[in-house]
Amino acid sequence: MQVTLSDETGQVALGEALGRLFQGRGRLYLHGDLGAGKTTLTRGILRAHGHRGAVKSPTYTLVEPYELNGQRVYHLDLYRLGDPEELEFIGGRDLLADDALCVVEWPGRGEGWLPPADVNLSLEVAGSGRRACIRSASPRGQALLAELDDVWGDAGSGA
Repeated sequence: MQVTLSDETGQVALGEALGRLFQGRGRLYLHGDLGAGKTTLTRGILRAHGHRGAVKSPTYTLVEPYELNGQRVYHLDLYRLGDPEELEFIGGRDLLADDALCVVEWPGRGEGWLPPADVNLSLEVAGSGRRACIRSASPRGQALLAELDDVWGDAGSGA
């Protein structure tokens, strides 16, 4: 599925739609260059779960945990990860459990250690907006994308 997002508001709206569909569990891996909008999209995901504060990329801490309405959401940024094994030292196996929603920026840095994603989302700059390419990577991811297509569809393109 490919979606064109005309501005930051569209990125946040797509994140909110994804956040509602994931319902507080699963793994979403975000790909894209620096400045592509991965953290902006994550802000929308967190808003869908009730977070109203600022969202910063956990570039130096690797993980930012959120407890929202009885659900755990983990925002990981692996950009500065030196070795995928470092995830073991920060309790990665517990963080990536099936009963939490894990949003992972730069998942390629954890390759070989990270469990498979449900959904992979690639963001790229497209003029003054962004283009999102969203692919399922599991049976649950397929179901989520089918729902996203139903709720987002033409209403979201260009948002």
